[in-house]
Amino acid sequence: MHSLKLSDEQFFKIAQSNPEWNFEQSSNGELIILPPTGGTSGRRNRSLTGQLNNWVEANLELGEGFDSSTLFVLPNGAKRSPDASWVRHDHWDFLSQEQQDGYPLYVLIL
Repeated sequence: MHSLKLSDEQFFKIAQSNPEWNFEQSSNGELIILPPTGGTSGRRNRSLTGQLNNWVEANLELGEGFDSSTLFVLPNGAKRSPDASWVRHDHWDFLSQEQQDGYPLYVLIL
């Protein structure tokens, strides 16, 4: 297996130039291309996302929910897209509009 290590700038250019692909990046800069999920994983993820959405809608004052397409930059520099995520309002509101519109820097991810 070969690995390709990219700078942050290279990663963002590749990700933006290829919106039909899903990419992540490890903390040491390795590019990770995510394959589509299979049926079992897709069914489980749909359920997980639905449950999270129901909870977020019932607790709008607490925070924001995100789908599996949202890429977060973690403290170790890794860039990951969790299957579902939630961020407290005070963490989300701490980010600039540019960070919210782009790839949010590490905030609490559940």
